[in-house]
Amino acid sequence: MCANMMLRWLVFSLALVFPFAPGSAHADRVWDNELKRYLTEQEMSMAEVFLTEEEAVKLMFPKSERVKKELLNVPADKKAVIENRIGWTFPEEYFEVYIGETGTHIDGYALVQNTIGKHKPMTYMVGIDAHGLVSNVELLVFREARGSEVRTKRFNVQYEGKSVLDPVRINKDIINISGATMSVRSMTAGIKRVLVLVDEFYLKPQGRGSDTVTAQKTEKGFFKSIFGN
Repeated sequence: MCANMMLRWLVFSLALVFPFAPGSAHADRVWDNELKRYLTEQEMSMAEVFLTEEEAVKLMFPKSERVKKELLNVPADKKAVIENRIGWTFPEEYFEVYIGETGTHIDGYALVQNTIGKHKPMTYMVGIDAHGLVSNVELLVFREARGSEVRTKRFNVQYEGKSVLDPVRINKDIINISGATMSVRSMTAGIKRVLVLVDEFYLKPQGRGSDTVTAQKTEKGFFKSIFGN
C-alpha cells in the first residue's frame, strides 16, 4: 500500500471513530425536536432574570420580623426517602432554606429550586407556610426560548394551598400551559420536592407533618364510622 493510500485510509478510519472533534461547534449544538432544528447560540445563552434571590425572599415573607438562612444537609438515607416520595432522583445533597419568623412563631419556609426545563435549568423560589401549604411561587431566572409563562400569577396561583398530600402533578391537579409543558413539569416537580423536604425536615419533627395529619384523618374517620356525625 503506497504512502498516500495509507494516509487516506488513516484519515477515513479516524473520521469513523471521531466524527466531530471534541469541543467542535457540532459537539456543542443542541437539537430541538419540537422546533426541528438546532438551537441558535443566542437561544442557548439566554438567561432572563426576573427577580434576585433577595427580592424573592421579601415576597415570600412580607410580614415577618426577620428571616434567617440555614443550610439543610440531606443524608443519603433521608434522600432515598424523599426520592421515593416524589418519584424521581436528584443530585443535590443540600439546600439553602430561608425561614421567616415573627416573635417565637415560624411564619414559613422558602427554598430556591433549579430543575431542568426543556434544555437548561430554571431557577425559582417556593414558599411554604407554617402549616405545610404552598404560599407563593416566584420565577427568578429563565434560560429557555419558550415557556416563561410559568412566572405569571394566573398560572402559578394554582400551586398555592397545595400540601404534600396533594398529587401536585400535571394533568392531575395542575393545569398545563400549551407550548410550555416542560417548564410546567419542571416547576411542578420542584414544588413537590420542596413540600416533601419541609415535611420531612421541619414539620414532622414538630409533630405537624403528613404522618400526623394522616393519622388524625384516619382517627376521625374511624370515630365517625362508629358514632356518625
